[in-house]
Order: sequence, then C-alpha cells, then structure tokens
Amino acid sequence: MPFPIEQKLVIGVASSALFDLSESHQVYLEQGAEAYRSYQERQREVVLERGVAFSFIRRFLSINKCFPQQAPVEVVLFSRNSPETGLRVMHSIAHYGLDISRAAFMNGKSPYAYLPAFNASLFLSANEEDVKSAIAVNYPAGLVLPSRSADDEDDIELRVAFDFDGVLADDESETVFKRNNDLDEFHAHERLHVARPHQPGPLADLFQKLAMMQALEQQAERDDPGYRRIVRIAIITARSAPSHERVVTTLKSWGVTADETFFLGGMDKGRVLSVFKPHIFFDDQLTHLRAGPGGTIPMVHVPFGIANRRAPEPA
Repeated sequence: MPFPIEQKLVIGVASSALFDLSESHQVYLEQGAEAYRSYQERQREVVLERGVAFSFIRRFLSINKCFPQQAPVEVVLFSRNSPETGLRVMHSIAHYGLDISRAAFMNGKSPYAYLPAFNASLFLSANEEDVKSAIAVNYPAGLVLPSRSADDEDDIELRVAFDFDGVLADDESETVFKRNNDLDEFHAHERLHVARPHQPGPLADLFQKLAMMQALEQQAERDDPGYRRIVRIAIITARSAPSHERVVTTLKSWGVTADETFFLGGMDKGRVLSVFKPHIFFDDQLTHLRAGPGGTIPMVHVPFGIANRRAPEPA
C-alpha cells in the first residue's frame, strides 16, 4: 500500500524550475498578463523544453519505480499560473512521462504558503521572491540558477550534493566566522562545542528523508544482490579539521550519514563537483555556486542565514 502523503518525501517544484519558461516569461514582461495568457493557450500543445531541475526531478521520481508498493516519494507542481494557462505545463509533464498528479495553481500569487499542506521538504523555483518569502517563514526552498547540464538517460543514479552550514545546519558557526572574519575564532568555537549537534538548517529534513530512501535501498540490496542503488548523497563543505568533528557529531545525532563527505578547507568546490557530477547542488553562498564548473551542474541557492543578510548601510 502506498505511503500516505504525511509519510512521503515530497518535493514541490515550480514550473519555472521544471521547464524552460524564458520565452513565455518574456511575453509576460513585454506585453503583460493578458497577452501571456493568450500566448500560453495558443501554445498549449507545444511541449516545453526541460528546465534546470528536470533531470533531478525525473530521477527522484524513479525511486517509486523501484518501490511501487510503498511509492515513498512524490512531486507536487506549484504554479503561479491559472489552471487554464497551466495546461501547457501539465501537457509537457505528461509528454515526458513524469508521474506528477498533484498541483496547485495560484492565478498570479506565490504558492509557498501551501508547502506545509503538502508536507513538502523542498520547494524549487526560479522566482527569487517566492524562494526568499518561503525561507523567511522557515520553509525549505531553493532558487534554481541558470545552467545547461546534460541529462544522460542511461545513468540511473540520483546524485545530490549539499553544503553544510546554512543549508543542512543552521548558520550559528558561519555567524561566528563572519563576525570578525577570523578562522581561528571559528575553529575555537567548533572545538568548544564539538559535542553539541547543530540545530537543523532549512534542508535538514530533505537530507534526512533522502537518507531514509537509502535505507530502503540497502534493504533491497540485501534482498537482491543484483539491485542497483539510485540515491547517492554528498556533503561538500569549506570546513576542514578540526571543525569537521562537529559535522560528524551533528549527522550522528540525526542518525544519518552521506555516501561521500568532503572537507575542503576553502578549496574550490568546483574541483569536487566536476567529479561527483551531482544532478543538483545546494549552497547558501552565491560565490560558491558561481565558481562551479562552467554552468554544467544544476545549482540551487538557499538564501538563508548570515551569508544572505545585507550589510548595514554606512552611517
């Protein structure tokens, strides 16, 4: 029997993240809402091109194909469109064979307020205002950044990479570092609190539920040695020894772990990302995302915490 939605790992995705809506958005900007509505209705049968989050969502949904009885994951479409203008999006979803049946159409309003109603552990959108509004009320959200990554359909893995501070954990330690831009003070703080786990950050629930999917896969592997795992998780953080210990303490307290964990000590994350090749990478700092390997990896900005607060205006 499929899991009820309260027990599933649910991801909310905006049509702007799932598909390339740049052309229709330009119509909206240049000609207004009525012209946009007419344009989408005329283009209803024209399939949209794949967007930044498409390969991630496609692979994420494949988890249900391996566990059809439980169907442990779900994707919900969250759209600013009306149901009428959203028909093109739903037609495109059907064309690509994506198992997405639930949707919320908001007729121009932001959909983030409904994330808890659908038990969503993540909301992906290309609308910066919507993402920041969600984060402001402690809902898990990320802004997809433009990229043109290849989607190798013969590759069955789902590789997801996370920064640690400000993404999986809160920004307590980043705040200590940024207070004086002092690495020694940061390390001293982490040594002092090494036995105290971090408070969860905005995507901690997503990470923990992905780890639960891995547990399902481990059992499947025990039942069938020929089973090929789908989910592979990495943590890629600028931390280094000795501050790495508190990361381990935190993950242990949550009862989860990553397949691969990198403590880079400030080294360019792109060097690791280009090898791991995640289908999505979450970071709270735009400088790290912009330094990625040539726009070939789907990058998501999580605008949370001290790294995203504006500096005070000079007096």
